[in-house]
Amino acid sequence: MTTTARPLDLLDLDGLHSEEELAIRALVRRVVDDHVRPNVAEWYESGEVPVRELAKELAGIGLLGMHLHGYGCAGASAVAYGLACLELEAGDSGVRSIVSVQGSLAMFAIWKYGSAEQKEEWLPRMATGEAIGCFGLTEPDHGSDPASMTTRARRDGDDWILSGGKMWITNAPVADVAVVWARADEGVAGFAVPMRTTGVSVREVRHKLSLRASRTGQIFLDDVRLPASARLPLARGLKAPLSCLTEARFGIIWGALGAARDSLHTALDYAGSREQFGRPIAGFQLTQAKFADAAVELQKGYLLALHLGRLADAGKLRPEQVSVGKLNNVREALAIARQCRTILGANGISAEYPVMRHAANLETVLTYEGTSEIHQLVIGQRLTGLAAFA
Repeated sequence: MTTTARPLDLLDLDGLHSEEELAIRALVRRVVDDHVRPNVAEWYESGEVPVRELAKELAGIGLLGMHLHGYGCAGASAVAYGLACLELEAGDSGVRSIVSVQGSLAMFAIWKYGSAEQKEEWLPRMATGEAIGCFGLTEPDHGSDPASMTTRARRDGDDWILSGGKMWITNAPVADVAVVWARADEGVAGFAVPMRTTGVSVREVRHKLSLRASRTGQIFLDDVRLPASARLPLARGLKAPLSCLTEARFGIIWGALGAARDSLHTALDYAGSREQFGRPIAGFQLTQAKFADAAVELQKGYLLALHLGRLADAGKLRPEQVSVGKLNNVREALAIARQCRTILGANGISAEYPVMRHAANLETVLTYEGTSEIHQLVIGQRLTGLAAFA
């Protein structure tokens, strides 16, 4: 029997990358192989993941805030960051989420909108994994409509008082700092909130059926008093947190492909050794049709991600283009994972194989950082010139 090919070798896509990009990919893949794959099934089953220990391992190769410049960050290209996200999510979506939330949400918000003092206080420690960050935008009753947030910030002398709550916040149970968005008299404002501040409490979200190798929490803000220096001075209005989401969505465009690739590679290996009716199931026409369709969609998604990465590195990437990538790549990655699970038959539901875990994780990835419907409306507005969000 012909040896199975790695899924992304079909179109020789490595030839589209520089040696530096391929070296970064290889390094991240090795770290995932050494520190994630041997443990992730247990993390997923238990619902526990050693975020701090893992963050330091990932920081050791410069992955935390890797696309930011200064403050101990690697200053890597958007494409290099995307490749890192792909390899991380090939291990598990929750592991990629740790890096995305740390670098593209919490660190990016401080890096882009924070004061010099806030940057010096938090970014070097976050880049090394010494401090963990989270991003408090979503609320229990306000997900896709952040403009309706009910968390409030009011002035009291020179201080600010924050009241409200945030929900579905990745890293919250272990975070040292939260970037919290609240409605003030002058509009939406952002704050760097140390998690040990009086009035801040966290309840971990339990009983998740997806993204279990990730720590998720609800943040409660009970008249939290903050000095004026806690406010992110350059964050004015809802555009600020939305720009952070655009940063995170870019990583998801690449990351989802990692889950799809790992699912497809697992199914190819399995089908090559699993025999029914006297021959490997990889030799049956219906199985090969499934592989062909999955591989074609994986290549198309990769080319889309790479195109968007090159636009980002040229400073030309627009938010609606990110929506195209997020909508397509997560949707197709989920379809690939589901299809690959069918190839594994009953074994597809076993934690011995990663495919069902990837499929369950992608159900979450499909809806966080903007649901598919929201991205369809973003694209629709670009095409028609008309907003249809309400």
